[in-house]
Amino acid sequence: HVMEHESFEDPGTAELMNRLFVNVKVDREERPDLDAVYMNAVVQFTGGHGGWPMTVFLTPDGEPFHGGTYFPPQPRSGLPSFRQVLEAVDEAYRDRSDEVAEGARRMTEYLRTASALEPSDDPLTEPLLQAAVPAMGRVFDSRWGGFGSAPKFPPASAIEFLLRMYRRDGNTDALEMATATLDGMALGGMYDVLGGGFARYSVDERWLVPHFEKMLYDNALLATAYLHGWVVTGDDRRREVCERTLDFMLCDLILPEGVFASALDADTEGVEGTTYVWTPDQIRSVLEPADAEAAIAYYGVSDQGNFEGRSVLRPSGPPPANLESIRRQLLDARMGRPQPARDDKAIACWNGLALSALAEAGWRLSRDDYLQAARRCAEFLLDGMSDERGRPLRSYRAGEAKIAGYLDDHGAIALGLMELHLATGEDRWLGEAERLIGIVLEQFADGEQGGFFYSAADGERLVARHKELDDNPTPAGQSLVATALIKLGRLRGDEEWEQRAVSVLRLALPY
Repeated sequence: HVMEHESFEDPGTAELMNRLFVNVKVDREERPDLDAVYMNAVVQFTGGHGGWPMTVFLTPDGEPFHGGTYFPPQPRSGLPSFRQVLEAVDEAYRDRSDEVAEGARRMTEYLRTASALEPSDDPLTEPLLQAAVPAMGRVFDSRWGGFGSAPKFPPASAIEFLLRMYRRDGNTDALEMATATLDGMALGGMYDVLGGGFARYSVDERWLVPHFEKMLYDNALLATAYLHGWVVTGDDRRREVCERTLDFMLCDLILPEGVFASALDADTEGVEGTTYVWTPDQIRSVLEPADAEAAIAYYGVSDQGNFEGRSVLRPSGPPPANLESIRRQLLDARMGRPQPARDDKAIACWNGLALSALAEAGWRLSRDDYLQAARRCAEFLLDGMSDERGRPLRSYRAGEAKIAGYLDDHGAIALGLMELHLATGEDRWLGEAERLIGIVLEQFADGEQGGFFYSAADGERLVARHKELDDNPTPAGQSLVATALIKLGRLRGDEEWEQRAVSVLRLALPY
């Protein structure tokens, strides 16, 4: 948002942009295919530095010839101003057109070559999985959980892998890393101890002070990770975090159609976190005196605070006997404050992840409300967020579904439908999942190198077709589809489905 306020909303900069360029603003959540292809170009242009906001300059054929991330409104720290960049690019395009065209051709050729991943012929054996555990241990934070240093992002996919490695061969190191991370994240701060749900990431290594934005995909993935943590260990605190996270989704992110909004903003009225933080006097204004002092002590609220003079709540010590009453009163008071804005577009992939979380939690925890929510979500994904051919559409908002779905949309919805089938025993959901995977095999498969392209063969043609392998922050489309193929193969007793999944694993092995 910084560059938007500094440059795009500045009348002089806007006039320059409109005079010199045809400007296209892209929502990368709706068009991750464009984001992936052109981010690869920006990483090359900048010598290895990617990120957002991303600005890319293209020829009329969509070939990139220059790009970058953040440009300030005035020159500073060795960076040119955004206006200087605009004028320099315009001058180069007009006065050195042959040089620009050649640079664009070379970059486009690089993008196409980079997308042609070579599969491995090496065997897929157990030691590959076993070796990953100590490799993760080398970057594990044994004090607070998680991996690496600040800022820390919730590693849901890594937790799932570690829990499975413990169940697979009794690897206690894997279990320790998984449970320490689950417990560290749930201490309070990045995890909302009043309203449930997780913020996007922690700015510190302790999971205390968050970037307050709450994303649907994080909460869906983490609800499932905590559910599995409870299944493996029996620790009821993990079950509670799972339920509070799903309850947050059903309270704050659910749309009237039964699908889920993308996110809650970090800011409230332009100030980050103001909805969520407290002072001692604010606690005292809500609770009776004895309860207020108990809450101040338990939640670590102080006059100096831990975030810009106020306190992000983090419990410590024995809880008050009437903790649930205190929590409810504070949450009710918080709901009376100005609230962060909600990004109310629904993304198909993220709703597939939510569908999986609700369906599995519904049967494991005997929560009929979760199963009912899962059914409503599934119905709208198959009806209101599909085209006339029954193929998923990426985005829905205010009555309009649009943009042909990508690989991760198909994979996540298929997995969610399989979970709903397992939860309810209703064959319809399995049939729909199988139909979606059939579309994937027809439209996304790479018959030469194996694996799957991110966009469909009959979709919009970009300068390169991309293959995504990174589970960051959501599982890659390849991961989702490979998992769906393995599950379908087991459910249907069809080894060919599983062999299709193996082609994905062979692509990932060298990387």
